[in-house]
Amino acid sequence: MTLIAHELRLLLRVRMAALLLLLVALLSIAAVVAGMAEVARQRDAIARIQPRQAQDIASIAAWVDKTKDAGSAAYYSFHATWDAPAPLAFAALGLRDVAPYMLRVRALGLEAQLYDGEAFNPELALPGRFDFAFVLVYLTPLFVIALFHDLVSGEREAGRLRMLDAIAGSGRHLWARRVLLRGGLLFVALAGPVAIGAILSQVPGATLLAVLGLVALYLAFWIDVTLLIGRLRWTSVANAATLVGLWLVLTLILPAVAHVAINKAIPVGQGIELTLAQREAVNRAWDIPRADTMRAFYANHPEWKDSPPLTAAFHYKWYLAFHQVGDESVAPKVAAYREGIEARDAAAHNIGWLLPSVGLQSVLAHLARTDMQAQLAYQDRIRSFHQRLRNFYYGYLFTDKPFEKADFDKAPKFDG
Repeated sequence: MTLIAHELRLLLRVRMAALLLLLVALLSIAAVVAGMAEVARQRDAIARIQPRQAQDIASIAAWVDKTKDAGSAAYYSFHATWDAPAPLAFAALGLRDVAPYMLRVRALGLEAQLYDGEAFNPELALPGRFDFAFVLVYLTPLFVIALFHDLVSGEREAGRLRMLDAIAGSGRHLWARRVLLRGGLLFVALAGPVAIGAILSQVPGATLLAVLGLVALYLAFWIDVTLLIGRLRWTSVANAATLVGLWLVLTLILPAVAHVAINKAIPVGQGIELTLAQREAVNRAWDIPRADTMRAFYANHPEWKDSPPLTAAFHYKWYLAFHQVGDESVAPKVAAYREGIEARDAAAHNIGWLLPSVGLQSVLAHLARTDMQAQLAYQDRIRSFHQRLRNFYYGYLFTDKPFEKADFDKAPKFDG
């Protein structure tokens, strides 16, 4: 313990090392604070949307109650959906930074509503919002390089290496102490703030331990790389230049190349293309006989085929029916789009086995539930809710049942 304390005093006497450790701690604290502030903002937005939703429904209910028209209720009523952030989301915001975490939907065609807020494809390890994952993946290797690149070469250049090797009890034990001390201090500077943030955010203990384990493993990887370069007996400047080059290749260049390669190997269109295709199918319904639309609708929804026939007057059941037929007409394209997104995401995960920076971001986003799978799961919950919503209104529209003011309270509620 005395030897460790002595090494600590020697390290802290080096002003640059002390400043680097302080900077790591400050960046980690800033990232955690920024992440927690963003998550708090999102939670506040989710909390505010529900009272406003109730106010909107109350206004619509007062108006619809005059006509008792279920179609008007279905057309004008927006229903809020949301994807509440997981406790660890502050550490890795992932797709929550670019994909919608709130969406108000109507009982009309869903696909156009879903992809108005495009679900972005996974971006591997390209820099994003400043959060703990950004600090850990991109900045931590630079601090490791700064603290370890001259661990041995610096002593050699100062003329102290032979003397240190000759001192009894030094040798491997000396370098092991210095590596463990510097690595341990870096770990504390990084892990301390995120651990405090996790405790305040009520992150489960197992998840927190997994995050701390990832921090330790990523530090160990870059420390090992730095020590391997140090064994080549180059100058400190050559060590630093080589390691910075490796950092550029492993954290920026190769992930970007992999991203481009995956996009070319697995071509996927844009969600807006599905929106346009669905809207074209919907708009086409105005130009064809209404009987054709209803025939196509009843083919997939025979439970409503005994509904009274349409008259010459406009009826909302026809309007909602052709929106549903529009959704069903693009179903193969939606399935292909989903398969492409999932294939890209799986390929990105596989790249993570080769590139630590990609793998670390992938695992952190998965633990924080901010990855593509979490976004797709939110879409699945919206689809399930939308189906319940449509069936609710169909029960009134296809039986010509009056829609009373009290019926608004019977509408399905999104439960998150």
